[in-house]
Amino acid sequence: MIYTVTLNPAIDYVMHPLTLDMGFTNRSSTEELYVGGNGINVSTLLNEIKVANIAFGIVAGFTGDYLVKTMQKNGVASNFVRLDHGFTRINVKLNGIVMTMVNGMGPRISERKVDELLERIDYIGAGDTLVLTGSIPKSLPEDMYDVIMKRLEGRGVRFVVDAPGNLLLESLPSRPFLIKPNNHEVGRIFDARPETPEECVPYAQELQKRGAQNVIVSCGGHGSLLLDENGEVHIVPTAKIRLVNATGAGDSMVAGFVAKTQEGATYEEALRFASACGTATAASKSIAKRPTIDKVYAALTKVIEGQGR
Repeated sequence: MIYTVTLNPAIDYVMHPLTLDMGFTNRSSTEELYVGGNGINVSTLLNEIKVANIAFGIVAGFTGDYLVKTMQKNGVASNFVRLDHGFTRINVKLNGIVMTMVNGMGPRISERKVDELLERIDYIGAGDTLVLTGSIPKSLPEDMYDVIMKRLEGRGVRFVVDAPGNLLLESLPSRPFLIKPNNHEVGRIFDARPETPEECVPYAQELQKRGAQNVIVSCGGHGSLLLDENGEVHIVPTAKIRLVNATGAGDSMVAGFVAKTQEGATYEEALRFASACGTATAASKSIAKRPTIDKVYAALTKVIEGQGR
């Protein structure tokens, strides 16, 4: 079974303002509501491609109720701890000429509620995959992912980590099955400016030396790199699309890769499918639907076949 953890979920309130002038009243042409959070995005795409999974997390208040009910309506299984106070954050996204975002802080999480979440996670065991992705609320320890992995250490659980900076680096001693930074995150870690998959290879190798088994580095329009656990380098291009919304594209890549490796696909096949999932989400208003994924996968396959001629 695949499990995801979202410690800082959100409701994304997307507005399409006709104007955006500071100090004046602005009006929106349309609005949309999406439930979000990196782990929830992973679970949503896994559910779309018919891969069983359960989403863990922490919610609060009427916004938390809306989030859980929406996931239930969409058929995504969840097991969320509910806080007694506060409310799940709302992220306001102003989708104009340039996307402008104001992300909410989120509720304060008590130690007692953290313990309740950890007790629920304790049921994860041998052969299961646990996806740890996204930001950590300020009320939680900065090494929260490390705490979770050490708690499950020795049980045969496959860890997947997609987190920025120190969160990612602190996970490496636990030898995660997969990490998935993008090229900009890699650049910040190593004080460099890699753009292409080829330029990211030495940094992926260093991350592997530090403990990661498989390293995917997404590079936007330049394609994606996978340095697999056998030391082999795989690079795939990106199918050309019209960018609609990049939110959740990285999460979709993680979901696609985990799903394919779980069913026994080769690393090359898993990377291609992961790339298609990420690109399909970037071409969609929210997490991609299966028909869009299949369409992008077919387009990507043509690009790769064309390169091989």
